[in-house]
Formats: sequence, C-alpha cells, structure tokens
Amino acid sequence: MTPAQIDPTAPPSSAGCIDCDAHGGWWVHLRRCAACGHVGCCDDSLSRHATAHWHSTGHRYIQSFEPGEDWWWDYQEEAMVDGPDLAAPTSRPESQPSPGPEGRVPPDWRRQLAARAAGR
Repeated sequence: MTPAQIDPTAPPSSAGCIDCDAHGGWWVHLRRCAACGHVGCCDDSLSRHATAHWHSTGHRYIQSFEPGEDWWWDYQEEAMVDGPDLAAPTSRPESQPSPGPEGRVPPDWRRQLAARAAGR
C-alpha cells in the first residue's frame, strides 16, 4: 500500500516531538507522519501533537517512531494498516529515554498523565 498520502522518501522532522521541542515540553512516545515526516507525541502524552498534526493537515497515516516498533495507524479509519518502509531513521535514538527527552521529563510525570486522564 502506498496511498497518495504516504511519501516513503520524506525524512523524519526530528529525533523527538518537534512541537514539544519548540516549547520545552516532553512526551511519552513518538509517532511519525507518513505524508511529511512530522514527528509528534502520542495520545498518551500531554500535548498529543501527532493527532493535532492530523487534524490540522489531514495527513491520516502515521507509523510508530519508537525503537523496535513498525506498526501503522490510519486516523481516518481508526484502524491499524500496513505501509511501506519509510526513509531512515525509522525511530528515535535508542539512547533517548521514553518518556523523553532526557532532562525535561518532570519527576511527577505519572501524576500529570493520571490527572489529565481523570479530566483535571
């Protein structure tokens, strides 16, 4: 499958969430847009930049940007899909922790995520 919204040659925009990096934030896991290479944080992260990217651009396909993961997601169909190999690198550096990036994850990150999940 290589729909029009997938560009296998587009390099990743960053080794981390480009939007979190822009404002000093942090993330839990990373997702890569298959159309343009935008790397954003997952829906378990506070900012949910990967989903925000889909809403703002209509780029519906993402691939995990985590080491050892190669799964794909189609936001429009809300389903796992298959996709082609994308341009390297295919994940964040293994030396970068998750959550990350190192030095910006607050000590109470679990509490912050739980509070958001509880709607506080």
